[in-house]
Amino acid sequence: MSSFSRAQVTRKPATVSPHGIVAAQHRKAAEIGAEVLKAGGHAVDAAVATSFAIGVVEPWMSGPAGGGAAMLWDAEAGKAEALFYGMRAPAGLDPADFPLTGAESSGDLFPWKAVLDDRNVMGATAVAVPGVVDGLGKAHARHGRLPWKDLLQPAIALAREGFLVDWYVALQITGAARSLARDPDAAARFLADGQWPRVANWTALSDQRIDMASMAPSLQAIADEGPRALYDGDLAAALAKDVEAKGGSLRLADLRAYHAEWQDPLSFGYREARFHVTPHLTAGPTIADVFSRLENAVTPGKAPEGGTYAAYAAALKAAYAKRLENDGDNEDPWAPACTTHFSVVDRDGNMIAVTQTLLSAFGSRVVSPSTGLLLNNGIMWFDPEPGKPNSLAPGKRCLMNVCPLIGEADGKRFALGASGGRKIMPAVAQLASFLADFGMSLDAAFHHPRIDLSGGDTVIADDSLAAAVLETLARDNRVVTTRRAPYPFAFACPAGVLRDGGENHGATEPLSPWGDAVAGG
Repeated sequence: MSSFSRAQVTRKPATVSPHGIVAAQHRKAAEIGAEVLKAGGHAVDAAVATSFAIGVVEPWMSGPAGGGAAMLWDAEAGKAEALFYGMRAPAGLDPADFPLTGAESSGDLFPWKAVLDDRNVMGATAVAVPGVVDGLGKAHARHGRLPWKDLLQPAIALAREGFLVDWYVALQITGAARSLARDPDAAARFLADGQWPRVANWTALSDQRIDMASMAPSLQAIADEGPRALYDGDLAAALAKDVEAKGGSLRLADLRAYHAEWQDPLSFGYREARFHVTPHLTAGPTIADVFSRLENAVTPGKAPEGGTYAAYAAALKAAYAKRLENDGDNEDPWAPACTTHFSVVDRDGNMIAVTQTLLSAFGSRVVSPSTGLLLNNGIMWFDPEPGKPNSLAPGKRCLMNVCPLIGEADGKRFALGASGGRKIMPAVAQLASFLADFGMSLDAAFHHPRIDLSGGDTVIADDSLAAAVLETLARDNRVVTTRRAPYPFAFACPAGVLRDGGENHGATEPLSPWGDAVAGG
């Protein structure tokens, strides 16, 4: 039985402004993006500044050594664009270096068969080729208005300053302390005496900080030399040398060969609405499958009812079964959130929805000593068992669960996305349906209760749903109810923006302790 209060109500009103808005999982990063909008920047300029800033202040979720994808809306051209910058396996990776132990699961995000020493999960052997910086560079080259160098300066200042250890930081570090202790450089940054979590003394006077200063020179190099510094320059060589020294397969040639990709978006109609998503190696095709199943199953109206949620459950179950069979994505649906998402709209109506990740919380739990970067564990995306659709192989691109979406409904346009692994797509699908089928405001949609069904037969339902809704769901599903809480997240953690005429709206997950939507003046 849950010990949490059933009377407590938490609300986080959506931000409404005629100016641009940045909605992100960290308030400071959103404020930095909003300042860029205030200075006349394009939505992409704000996204670049937000991305680098959030990689400093929320380093366990994402950063320059991660990967991701984005959906953009070009207001002047009136078209959507898709940008893929997912990670890939190094060319020199040898699947034989990841022998199975015979145990059933590694106990991390995916229920793959366990690998010796968790080599695909932790340590330099788990590091894949990162894509975030090249992806941001390509977006900026096409749409940026402000100088690239200027957009990184706030993140550089944050790295030199470090960030406070509040209760949320302390919980994140505590949950990963044992694995962080395996890498001396990660332990030095996040642990006290190399083994104990750095924790606040639980008063308003605490000034304990995480020292991120070693990251500042790397960010400065990326600012001065451009985004390819992490792929072609001295910084790239230093990163590759560090990974090799720690036993990983990433090499300078892998970084030099990496390039993010502009793609034709997967665009599809849904009743009177239209949605645009990323077309490959993401949850974009899966959400399109969900909406094809909802088209004749959901009855639009004033609010979702029991039949609506039953239709959501059936569509999600069928779409995920197809994804698991064809693509091999088998992430544990109860895995913790370990990604970040932010959405931006500028005063001209340009939009971008960005999802970026290290994969696991704290990625590989390895810090590159020469660059100060916390490294990804993208190799864990691959099934270590040979002969599967997503089996480990050199040079192979990683299959992600990210699902950034641009939507148009009732004369409004919106950009949505979330963090939370396989919980991402069900959240984005329901939020898009709330907006398109039920005419909700962005504020109402983000506060409305959701379900999650992202693998298996169990529906996780918000316990604030009406009893009649839960009864309808239970006719065809095993249903477990839970509360939305600040930690851990039982559901995905979304962030979105919406434009209605000349008025912009922004919202983040109401229970996210750091998330905020901030308007640029």
